[in-house]
Amino acid sequence: MYRSEPAPQPEPLPFPIADSHTHLDLVDTFGSEEELPVPSPDAPEVRARLDEAEAAGVARVVQVGTDVASSRWAAALAAADPRVLAAAALHPNDAPREADLDASLAAIDAVAALPRVSALGETGLDYFRTDEAGRAAQQRSFRAHIEIAKARDKTLVIHDRDAHEDVLSILDADGAPERVVLHCFSGDFAFAKECARRGFFMSFAGNVTFKNAQNLRDAASVAPAELVLVETDAPFMAPIPVRGYRNHPALTNYTARFLAEHLERDLEAWCERLWANTEAAFGSW
Repeated sequence: MYRSEPAPQPEPLPFPIADSHTHLDLVDTFGSEEELPVPSPDAPEVRARLDEAEAAGVARVVQVGTDVASSRWAAALAAADPRVLAAAALHPNDAPREADLDASLAAIDAVAALPRVSALGETGLDYFRTDEAGRAAQQRSFRAHIEIAKARDKTLVIHDRDAHEDVLSILDADGAPERVVLHCFSGDFAFAKECARRGFFMSFAGNVTFKNAQNLRDAASVAPAELVLVETDAPFMAPIPVRGYRNHPALTNYTARFLAEHLERDLEAWCERLWANTEAAFGSW
């Protein structure tokens, strides 16, 4: 699935940035030929990935949960390492599979109460992998996460795949939290304008660099500079020029450079902007 050798380490950025969405628990295990256990949050390989990122100018990360176990893992990592903030949630694809959705949501609420858990995410809607029968559970879970985010004053991190209209309609109907991030932004120019009108952050992943992703580049062009974030969604979607390698937070460097060139921004000033945006979205580390 991934090339066996590590991706080339990028030249350090002139000003530090943050990876606004990553899954360090999966970086060295997902897609392996043999099934490997998830490392502990204090494992040397996890710390090495954070050190590698910091050396590339990616000084901070948001570690994101997708179920109760990975959300607790994220919170433990954030508590142990000051370079990390955590997000806790049930992924929309998992919501229909929960044997007791209410109990799982209560567990997520408990994790969200921890001080270095800055966000509820990734929640949202995914109509690509979930059929009509599962969408009601997705929507109920999404609405519950919205309410937890508002009650606990946390950022809401949204996974949105083939569900743009319903994501916006639910947020409009229920009332969006103060801070909303569309992670791995997947919309076009028109959807970016709607998100910008609502003041939502748009986080661009490595796929914005892909040749077939003109819609994402168009969206980045219309997104207000103060609402743009960058992420890896590691271990997935490593950016060009390291596509095909296992993605990890250091490679956010390449996406930030790509967007600076695409948007005709001075790289150092752009990195300063991204840092300020990430703190506006998630708070200070």
